[in-house]
Amino acid sequence: MIYTIAEMSANHAGKLENALEIVHAAKKSGADCLKIQTYTPDSMTIDCDNDYFKIKGGLWDGYNLYQLYKEASTPWDWQKKIKEECEKVNIDFLSTPFDFESVDFLNSLSVSAYKIASFELVDIPLIRYTAKKGKPMIVSTGMGSLDEIEDAVNAMLEEGLSKEQITLLVCTSEYPALTSDMNLLTITDIQSRFGVRTGLSDHSIGTLAPVAAVALGATVIEKHFCLNRSIKNPDSDFSSEPTEFAEMVKAVQEASAARGQVFYGPSEREKGNIVFRRSIFAVKDIKAGEIFTNKNIRVIRPGHGLKPKYYDNLIGKQSERAYSSGEPVSE
Repeated sequence: MIYTIAEMSANHAGKLENALEIVHAAKKSGADCLKIQTYTPDSMTIDCDNDYFKIKGGLWDGYNLYQLYKEASTPWDWQKKIKEECEKVNIDFLSTPFDFESVDFLNSLSVSAYKIASFELVDIPLIRYTAKKGKPMIVSTGMGSLDEIEDAVNAMLEEGLSKEQITLLVCTSEYPALTSDMNLLTITDIQSRFGVRTGLSDHSIGTLAPVAAVALGATVIEKHFCLNRSIKNPDSDFSSEPTEFAEMVKAVQEASAARGQVFYGPSEREKGNIVFRRSIFAVKDIKAGEIFTNKNIRVIRPGHGLKPKYYDNLIGKQSERAYSSGEPVSE
């Protein structure tokens, strides 16, 4: 089964009641996990207005970084309440820490795993500190070069995590992401290179990319989740509403079922249809000792006779027994 994560991010729009409602909506939409982010604007950047800190273009044009993170952050005094609400409705709780203090804060909440964001892929000190907690880690790899991903994986392994505790999410750090930029074949390459679980952190619109990712072997799908895109916040424009997320969950689970396993031969339901294959039949009465020809035997449906691959071997040979027209030729 595919593990689906509903990323709340800034979609609470500054209201705790929205955050708690999102927990219930995510559960109802079929999500396995509700994820938030744990940071303060001061832990992310400094309050500075020079050009280095201004965002130019895209959804957040005109913000400086401090303003963006102040608006988008989830207050720390909400997070225990959000986790408790998740526990009430039986949905997993996950968060992304952005510095050592937030790692420790989440550890104090007894989280069962950690998520590292794409932009922190290169923060090896943060990854090492988080890995030392000994809990599973999900790491997004947006913008990551192969060397950067290797550095992150090696850091986690060196701090004692096993490959079974590591999941790498292919991610395109565009908001929203174009499917033509997603390069989902990276999923299979990550599997073969690192031997870890893989998934997709999806910023695209719709279900196409998650379904394709699952077909390629992804076992985790993360997607931003909101109550309604009309509730404006920094993440609303590329987030899924509950009905859309539910459609995605259904689609990826069906894709997972269709992917199945390596298997050859008829399925249980196909076995009844084997009879509709072709086989070798007598199409005229044939006496014992008579020569098989293309006039008295043919390859036709149904499949009660010899397989068609024996047809050329029979032509020109004597029949060892008599056949009536319409009787399958047997060994």
